[in-house]
Amino acid sequence: MRLISSIAFVLVTTVALAQHAAPRQPAAPKKDKAAVATATPEKDTVKVKKDPRRFIPTGVRFGTDGLTIARNFYDNTFSGWEVDADVDFDRYFLALEYGTWSRSFDGSGNVYDNDGRYFRAGIDVNFLTKDPEKNMFFFGLRYGRSTFSEHLFTNAEDPDFGTINKPYHNTNIGGHWYELTTGLRVKMIGNFWMGYTARFKFGLKTNETGEMIPSDVPGFGRTDKPSTWGFNYMLLFRIPLGKAKVPTAAAPTTETESTKEK
Repeated sequence: MRLISSIAFVLVTTVALAQHAAPRQPAAPKKDKAAVATATPEKDTVKVKKDPRRFIPTGVRFGTDGLTIARNFYDNTFSGWEVDADVDFDRYFLALEYGTWSRSFDGSGNVYDNDGRYFRAGIDVNFLTKDPEKNMFFFGLRYGRSTFSEHLFTNAEDPDFGTINKPYHNTNIGGHWYELTTGLRVKMIGNFWMGYTARFKFGLKTNETGEMIPSDVPGFGRTDKPSTWGFNYMLLFRIPLGKAKVPTAAAPTTETESTKEK
């Protein structure tokens, strides 16, 4: 029994001395995440400068309606002309139109004539916004207003008094209406443009004070219908007011992720 105890004591003492004498390996130092930078490939980036919308006019177009001029030659009841202009504010175009209008009818012993002027003003919205030539496909609105006078001379047969001539007059009449428009404007060559405008006219109101109801309103047409259509074929010249800015590419910049601050 004493022998077994002596052997156990010697073994425990030997193991303890061996552990104490064995060299300890130093622990690995903790890594500082903030001090470690991972090598990544450098990137070249190109930044495109985009200008915000600039509502500054770049050109004025002006011209005339070719169909109104042609009508003077093929319609012997009509005389008149029309001039048109627009100016751009980004994709929006301020449109102004002015014209004169005279009609004369003679039939069945009655003679009617009118004479006046009109203007229209409104906005067109261009849907070809990426076209560098500024060609247009547009929808728009117009407010039209006219001032005119008209006269009617009638011949009536009376069994007792024979032929009776009676005149009717409306002077200083005013009328106004609204229009929905659509059309095209296309650059042909240089500063010369062509295009058309289709108009849906509605909401006519007149302020006649004479003895007769207006029959024909300059710029609108006949008054026996609540709405009507119109069509113009435009011949235009454009005067540039400046060159529109085109987005430009900035110089390539080098960015290294290891130098970015987190």
